[in-house]
Amino acid sequence: MAKDEAKASDFSKGLLQSEELYKYILETSVYPREPEALKELRSVTHNHPRATMATAPDAGQLMEMLLSLVNARKTIELGVFTGYSLLLTALTLPEDGKVIAIDVNRSTYEIGLPVIKKAGVEHKIDFRESEALPVLDELLNHKENEGGFDFAFVDADKVSYWNYHERLMRLIKAGGIIVYDNTLWGGSVAEPDSSTPEGKREDKKAILELNKKLSADQRVQISQVALGDGITICRRLY
Repeated sequence: MAKDEAKASDFSKGLLQSEELYKYILETSVYPREPEALKELRSVTHNHPRATMATAPDAGQLMEMLLSLVNARKTIELGVFTGYSLLLTALTLPEDGKVIAIDVNRSTYEIGLPVIKKAGVEHKIDFRESEALPVLDELLNHKENEGGFDFAFVDADKVSYWNYHERLMRLIKAGGIIVYDNTLWGGSVAEPDSSTPEGKREDKKAILELNKKLSADQRVQISQVALGDGITICRRLY
């Protein structure tokens, strides 16, 4: 995407006070390094009425680095939407890598599927149309899956985040990484409930509880980063 084609929605995910500064970051450090397939998928997603659900490209760039740092081969993704972070993961994994991708809505995944196929990485994706918890529990029914995954990205039902965390802590290996999206909830975590739309208060409450619990969880090393809508990176220590 050329500089003059940058859309306003590209900046709506950022929490930086200056739109100009966020635009500078995207156009200087993110877009020039973004693979063409990801640019195409971002463009395809742009006109979707829920386009802001897509992973922010600057957050995706950090995820790509984290995947590489842990030499990820087996990963889990909870919440797919049109597949930006999923495609990013599949592009980063080695040829024999695998990502189990879980979403209740296959139709949105299929919006990005032609781009995924064109990029030649569909074979790395095991898409499962389902609520996340049943799939995680099924994985845990097989002892060999405990500690068998290198990385997980969570961008699904916010109310269930802590339930996901407890299961992922068994599935991700020591030294592996879990990334949670939306952990600053549009900046509202630092604002009174009265300023949060009523329809978003339950999710905000869940995010606040998650942030508190992650801060106290001595099993993980954490870093909360103001990229996109806020991401929290957890490295399993033991």
